[in-house]
Amino acid sequence: MAGLPGAARTRSGSPGTAPTLDGTFLCSPLGGLMCAQAVLGLLVWSLIAATTYHLHAAYGWVMFVSLFFWILTLLFFVTYLLQLQLKFYVIPWPLVLMIYNAVATVLYITAFVTCTAAVHPTSWRQWDYNRRAAASFFACVTMITYAVSTFFSFRAWKGLGSNAATSQVTDHA
Repeated sequence: MAGLPGAARTRSGSPGTAPTLDGTFLCSPLGGLMCAQAVLGLLVWSLIAATTYHLHAAYGWVMFVSLFFWILTLLFFVTYLLQLQLKFYVIPWPLVLMIYNAVATVLYITAFVTCTAAVHPTSWRQWDYNRRAAASFFACVTMITYAVSTFFSFRAWKGLGSNAATSQVTDHA
């Protein structure tokens, strides 16, 4: 079936075809931001996991937020990279992605504030202090990337800022 001439013309979103890689998604702003979120989220939770976070309840929240959104970001990234969202066309993916990024931004704000407030420069373990301070920094950067993703997701959901009124005005001018 793969050798037939008509097989190459089928859409990747049709139900019977195998998923294909979408190289243009990696070059898009949302694709680049998802890559950055995955790397930065990995840094946050691995830096916290390398400390004695279980002795401080505040770091449990930071660990939960960073690990939860890291896993979900990887799932969304694979979904968009393999164009699986085209197979589930009933789901409003731009809206889902916008809500996800907005919730991640809000929860990363709380994780960043919690992590920053729990860092004490008089820690008796210098390596814990350094890792927690670095985790605070990367939590802030991750929060910013989720906020920027929320902006781009909102624009994608709204159709890049155009609406019927502006398209009619520009068509007749």
